[in-house]
Amino acid sequence: MFAKTAKNVVIYGLILVGGLAVGRYLPQLAQMVMPKYQQGDFAAYYPDAKTRVVVYGTETCPYCAKARAYLKERQVAFGDFDVAKSEKGKQDFAKLGGKAVPVILIGDRQLVGFNQAAIDAALDKIKSPAM
Repeated sequence: MFAKTAKNVVIYGLILVGGLAVGRYLPQLAQMVMPKYQQGDFAAYYPDAKTRVVVYGTETCPYCAKARAYLKERQVAFGDFDVAKSEKGKQDFAKLGGKAVPVILIGDRQLVGFNQAAIDAALDKIKSPAM
């Protein structure tokens, strides 16, 4: 009787640990598999010819705040649209297929979420001379 109970406890413990591991690491696995950006012609979304960076986000999103702060820290001029308050922001966000914020347009790249390395790479690309 004790052996059967111990076996059940071990099995349920393994199931619990497996579930916790999946819950913890599955989102990170999805991030690793997803491309860092989509490439395209986003010129229609820039407010003027000089602006090459636009952030679509919300006021309450912590990753939007990180993206804005990081761009300001790097002294990058950018357009900023609140997809919850701005009608243009809502429309553009929908046209871009936005499902999560922030959506960041840098040159010909569309990034979703705050990824400092991807932002740096995109900024370096728009600052370097065309090849």
